[in-house]
Amino acid sequence: MRLRALGVLAAVVAVVAGLAPVAASAAAGVKGSEPVYDFASAVRETVWVDIGRDGDGDGKSDRVAADIVRPKEAADQGIKVPVIMDASPYYSCCGRGNESELKTYDGSGRPVGFPLFYDNYFVPRGYAVVLVDLAGTNKSRGCADIGGPSDVGSAKSVVDWLNGRARGYSQASGGSVVSAGWTSGNVGMIGKSYDGTIANGVASTGVDGLKTIVPISAISSWYDYYRSDGAVGNAGGPAGLAQTVESNNLGQDCSAANRTLTQGVPANGDYSPTWADRDYVAKAQNVKASVFASHGVNDLNVKTINFGQWWTALASTGVDRKLWLSQTGHVDPFDYRRAEWVDALHQWFDHYLLGIDNGVEKTARVSVERQPDVWADQTAWPAAGSTPTPMRPRAGSVAGVGTLSSGAAVAGKVSFTDNPRQSETTWAAQPTQSSSSRVLYTTGPLAQDLHLSGTGTVTVNATPSTSSARVSAVLVDYGQQTIRNYGGSGEGIKTGTTETCWGASTTGDDACYKVTSADTANVGLHIFSRGWADLANYKSLSQESTLTPGQAYTMTFRLASTDKIVPKGHQLALIIGGTDAGFVGAPAQSPKITLDLAKTFATLPVDGPAPSFTAAGSLPGAPFQLTPSTMAGLDRG
Repeated sequence: MRLRALGVLAAVVAVVAGLAPVAASAAAGVKGSEPVYDFASAVRETVWVDIGRDGDGDGKSDRVAADIVRPKEAADQGIKVPVIMDASPYYSCCGRGNESELKTYDGSGRPVGFPLFYDNYFVPRGYAVVLVDLAGTNKSRGCADIGGPSDVGSAKSVVDWLNGRARGYSQASGGSVVSAGWTSGNVGMIGKSYDGTIANGVASTGVDGLKTIVPISAISSWYDYYRSDGAVGNAGGPAGLAQTVESNNLGQDCSAANRTLTQGVPANGDYSPTWADRDYVAKAQNVKASVFASHGVNDLNVKTINFGQWWTALASTGVDRKLWLSQTGHVDPFDYRRAEWVDALHQWFDHYLLGIDNGVEKTARVSVERQPDVWADQTAWPAAGSTPTPMRPRAGSVAGVGTLSSGAAVAGKVSFTDNPRQSETTWAAQPTQSSSSRVLYTTGPLAQDLHLSGTGTVTVNATPSTSSARVSAVLVDYGQQTIRNYGGSGEGIKTGTTETCWGASTTGDDACYKVTSADTANVGLHIFSRGWADLANYKSLSQESTLTPGQAYTMTFRLASTDKIVPKGHQLALIIGGTDAGFVGAPAQSPKITLDLAKTFATLPVDGPAPSFTAAGSLPGAPFQLTPSTMAGLDRG
């Protein structure tokens, strides 16, 4: 069964200054683009854009394929339209969206099926939609380099072509020159995961013509996808991902490019020049485009440090920013807040690409999902009152179990032994009991709600018994609660059978998608922020040091960015252990690690007064089990 989604009310359309038609909705009283163009007659074409690189070493400059769908009537009337672009490596290997859509073509190679709803919804409203195959993927020449100059250059070159600064051609090799005279040159980039990452990367070049980006669950530094403060993650390596996305290309040999990629990435967690090339946070000062970001606070694929550091770095640029934070894992807002998302995108693109004064820049800057399907707005992230607050552990009567408070440091030492077969789930399961593999400190039942908003850190003074050591830390909300089941196969959503339709459909390009709903879990604890480090990088992230057994080292490492309310009566816990199985790799030998409690603490982003607690209460122990899907290594779409 299909349900046709309600569109904006029809209104009188005026063509102004050669731009796409704009109408006013009588119901809403807000100007907005209307679906006045015939989707069935839209122009569908492929243009190959020269990116000025020879990534596959064939002696020719690489060309990337840009599949385009745009309103024919606009072109016939000389109306220049803006562009919504999604640049991806996944159009032939892995698919896009919850239903894993691939591009399709007719017998002559003309593009027919455009994944996702963007073309169905926006082309009738006076936009062009351009889906770009990154170099080395699908119909593009060259080779992928996983967020590097080739990937970013692929999409940037298309922005340049749309603005008359690069050459496009009618064929992958040879062919005639093709211009983009039909566009206004205003480009908005959108995409989830890898695609949104490329949007971040292109924005960090400061390219003219890119007016806005909408990164969804996107990476801001590839180091922080594959590594964490010196620790090597369990996500494989860039070369493996490159081979996956290159699997259905035009047959070019990318083995040399993949070897170069492998050689540039240290086997350990050191931050190398290859990682620096893929660090968009370091280039955030170049961004001129507005940014509408969204991320799941329980995303264990693209960890939340990626949105947190990107958002923070963008603050100094002065660009308009908007942020949605859901309780999901790696999920598109189209699949957890569909109608609101389509409406928000419509207003956002109308304002930044068509120049419509609809007030979207004055709407709530940040929206956070507090409970499944329950959202709250706030003026900023971190929240306006968020302050870095040291929280210090104190020993209790049970070995390795104690209290956590904002009080003064108290002397004491505690030890645990790294067990690389155990994970945070095991560490958290029995919070009142001693464990040889972790230490645990709680606030006790909170006297009032505790709002944590921002990016915390953990500082340890640790003495290892071996020459290498991993240190992990997690924050836990102990208390009965209902959360999205981000550890399930849908990472917090369930997919139904009924469809809703978002725009116009043609044969081979359907606007209808299966409905989704919240997949929830009733749990007794929620691990909501994590951090991992290699103690060998205590002095430098770029060069690890050999540790001397028996010597103390001080290191500060980051926790995942979050926005979480720990309710009154619940308990906040800090757990510190060694290797967090499933997330980071283990050292060659499992060390015993001794912490100096007087020099070990967490600095948490507390919005409001430091937490206070009531009389001691029991700690529930129904852990939320993570499945392998949530901790898998591939940057899934």
